[in-house]
Amino acid sequence: MISKRTRYISLLFYTLTILLLASCSQQQTLRGVFKNQTPHEKYAAKLKDANLHETALGKEWLQASEQALQDSITITLPFKETGYFAPDKPRALGYRIPAQRGQRLVVNLEVQAREQLQVFLDLFEDENGKPSHVAAADTTATTLAYEVVGDWQHILRVQPELLRGGQYTVTIQAEPILAFPVAGKGSRHIASIWGDPRDAGARSHEGIDVFAKRGTPALAATDGIVRQVATTPRGGKVVWLSDISRRQSLYYAHLDSQLVQVGQHVQAGDTLGLIGNTGNARTTGPHLHFGIYRYGQGATNPYPYVHQSAEPVPAVKIDGELVGNWVRVASRIANVRLQPSIKSGVYRSLPQHTPLQVYGGTSTWYRVALPDGEEAYIASSVVEPAAKPVKYEKLASDTKLLDHAHPSAATKVSLPAGTSIAILGSYRGFDFMRNYAGELGWINPQLTVSLR
Repeated sequence: MISKRTRYISLLFYTLTILLLASCSQQQTLRGVFKNQTPHEKYAAKLKDANLHETALGKEWLQASEQALQDSITITLPFKETGYFAPDKPRALGYRIPAQRGQRLVVNLEVQAREQLQVFLDLFEDENGKPSHVAAADTTATTLAYEVVGDWQHILRVQPELLRGGQYTVTIQAEPILAFPVAGKGSRHIASIWGDPRDAGARSHEGIDVFAKRGTPALAATDGIVRQVATTPRGGKVVWLSDISRRQSLYYAHLDSQLVQVGQHVQAGDTLGLIGNTGNARTTGPHLHFGIYRYGQGATNPYPYVHQSAEPVPAVKIDGELVGNWVRVASRIANVRLQPSIKSGVYRSLPQHTPLQVYGGTSTWYRVALPDGEEAYIASSVVEPAAKPVKYEKLASDTKLLDHAHPSAATKVSLPAGTSIAILGSYRGFDFMRNYAGELGWINPQLTVSLR
């Protein structure tokens, strides 16, 4: 049997669809096709033009989109999380990503839903605490890729449209934007890094050194144009490659021989020369000094540009059957954290039998909603399914079933005296219960009597 709440959501979604279509038609008549707007901004504009931003759900959706930028969780890459968007609860996820210039952030989103579900992906740079939008996509394109241009925190926001629900899996990785410049080698072959002292500390190393056998090919790390082929006292035989699209030059030094000419167009992977130890590297083994110089800015650290992490994407090991359902604290006390790691500080300590709704999970951590609505992470090892009651009781008087564990929480339904209920957990003076009809909610335990 279809519940009243399900019928209400279906009717509201139908009304929302009609209003958005009418709004879209009107906007095209008045203003023409949307320009310079992200998919998320277009959707928000439709809500406002249809006056749906004044409805409770509309306000929650808009507030959630802003709140996700403030309450974003800091993650470590690579990262993978699976979760569930409930159709009747507007939510937005915020992931804070430490990123470096030279990396490409790649986001993949998978969505499983009975009906088509549009999910918006938006990436922001967070320089000095002021998020600035830099990239966007929605579920018509399941991948978002962005080349990082500064060593700033970035925030990824993931938000579904109103009144549609489904399961999501988001994977976030970082990859280098350039190919490795030495044939057959990788990051582990770098022996000297950016900033190492040179000339007894008189200067710092403006690049990385990759050691390899004499004659190993030095490769173009990107498509470009050979700007200079020369011999210098410090660099020996050198090649400069212009990466015009990124407004920077790549510097190859200490070559044994140069195999390109000035003005030559090359593609990533082409051989520019052979590795040696010319110039001031005569007393060291053969290696390539590789540097990057940005137009008008000087040298920059090339390591993030070429470093390919060996860390695999972590598997999601939580019980998928519990996503969207309830668990409770099984141990005497359990800690919840704002990040899915024991290295993260303790956000709160919860007593045994505290109910938590599972929104998703990553690795062995559940992403849960606390009884007051806040979201956090808890280790899967300290919780258990909340399906089996802790005890059974009967209502001593007419009782309001609340949607949160708070005296001012909204009433979901009124329950008559004598109703038999199953207590699934408790939190701060409220019991979490299920009645014979399967309805879940919170009640004041002083209004119940025990069944023996």
